[in-house]
Amino acid sequence: MPADSYNSLCDDFYVDMHVNTELELPRSRDTILSFFEQIQKRYPAMGCFHRRRRNEFWLEEDHREGQYRWVNLESERVGSGVVNPIAFEEAYAQHRLVLELIPYMLGVNHLDIDSLDLTYAMDFDYMGGHDEVIAESLLGESAFGRLLDVPGSRAIGFSPVTIISLSDDDHTQARVSVESKTSIFEPRRKGQNNTDTAISLALTVRQYPPSEGKFDSLASFEHQCRIVEELMAERIMPMFVQPLIDTIARKRSTWVREGRSDGD
Repeated sequence: MPADSYNSLCDDFYVDMHVNTELELPRSRDTILSFFEQIQKRYPAMGCFHRRRRNEFWLEEDHREGQYRWVNLESERVGSGVVNPIAFEEAYAQHRLVLELIPYMLGVNHLDIDSLDLTYAMDFDYMGGHDEVIAESLLGESAFGRLLDVPGSRAIGFSPVTIISLSDDDHTQARVSVESKTSIFEPRRKGQNNTDTAISLALTVRQYPPSEGKFDSLASFEHQCRIVEELMAERIMPMFVQPLIDTIARKRSTWVREGRSDGD
């Protein structure tokens, strides 16, 4: 399934990679600027450089276009992401560049890598109660879903997370999370809308280095890409994405029939 097909099913689609390190990354001015300069040479539109917190540095494209790239450095993590890519290779090429640069520009060798993460994430805008949508879409007749059989009950805190092992040594793992942005106090605040209206679904495949031998981050990245694509197509789309889309559409249709606006 191409990336633009995922874009058409949600409001925002993200392909992110993170390299988590054992040691702190270099903090010198020259090192940081030289690293981001190499990124910008490949992607000239990435012209927004800034520091968000004391130890976080970002190079980004303009967000206003709806499709943009970013790379960041934290104290013990290097991140790379593309928002709403037309093709997966757009994001993969950027992530490979980061993996190629960090050994000789940031000193991140195979011993320093704690883990490598590849994430596909999707946002679904919804102005009503996120927890109700998640519970209705995904929990159904499960033990947690049956809690809603209690008379007068209402879901106000449903953000499930599951981590599974994909290898005998547990070094390859997949994490699936569905995040509600509705505060548990929000139902008491009549007339106020959520400041963040998106329900977020994320699939992350994490690879830890082997117990023996060198960790080849580029080879691992290619392997993780295949795993993520397969899981998205075979599990996440039919079992998570489609139920969320159907529930949101059904609730919005009810609002239209009742003459209400989102979140009323």
